[in-house]
Amino acid sequence: MTADAAGWAAAELEAALMVPPTPDSAAFFDVDNTMMQGASIYYFARGLASRKYFTTGDLARFAWQQLRFRLMAAEHAGDIAKTREAALAFIAGWKVEDVARLSEEIFDELMADKIWSGTRALADLHLAAGERVWLVTAAPVELGTVIANRLGLTGALGTVAHIRDGHYTGQLVGDMLHGPAKATAIKALAAAEGLDLAKCTAYSDSINDVPMLSTVGRAVAVNPDSALRRMARERGWEIRDFRTGRKAAKTAVPIALGAGLVAGAVIGGMAIGRRRRGL
Repeated sequence: MTADAAGWAAAELEAALMVPPTPDSAAFFDVDNTMMQGASIYYFARGLASRKYFTTGDLARFAWQQLRFRLMAAEHAGDIAKTREAALAFIAGWKVEDVARLSEEIFDELMADKIWSGTRALADLHLAAGERVWLVTAAPVELGTVIANRLGLTGALGTVAHIRDGHYTGQLVGDMLHGPAKATAIKALAAAEGLDLAKCTAYSDSINDVPMLSTVGRAVAVNPDSALRRMARERGWEIRDFRTGRKAAKTAVPIALGAGLVAGAVIGGMAIGRRRRGL
């Protein structure tokens, strides 16, 4: 076979393997305990602690708040308000470029090997089918975007902080992306991107994400908590569980810590502020 013929053959094979894009459908993945074992913001906090931005004592105080937030299902209006205030205390004054850099470093260091291979495979199937794949997380959008980029996904929806002159101001743009806010964000993205939500799929582990799961045509409970598992059975939603008993036990603590770590940050917000000047 001549070089020209080989080139044409390679081009034909590549064309045959290409999947035409599916412009009106997409998949939406929650991050914590859905795409990743544990909570992304917990690992981010661990990475900051290892870099001396705050102490392990601060992290322990955060832990108490997370256990209460997760295990007692403290999701009333007052708790969400505290979460919002804590998010502001956590990021106020930080440089945007530093948060992006630290997010990349800490993902590679602590999060990369925590990605559920089963969930990653599901995302890859959507990509192979020509669909776009978005992460949807209550964590800062910058952290979500780093995870999405590292996994080769389309992008991320996350909590957005106000920025002025390259620094976080301590104010949020809109609400924290949690619960019903995720469904609202997906609807807005669908309108902007021309998506037919009836053709879209959403994945989550948490009963708090029922609004998001109910917004799309296909809902999948991944590593579900007990409440979501019951609801998935009642509604006939798919259930995918990639945990073994050992993995479930190892994941429980970081999930409990991370589900509301931003809320716990308010306790150590001042300590973080004193140390972040080294950024």
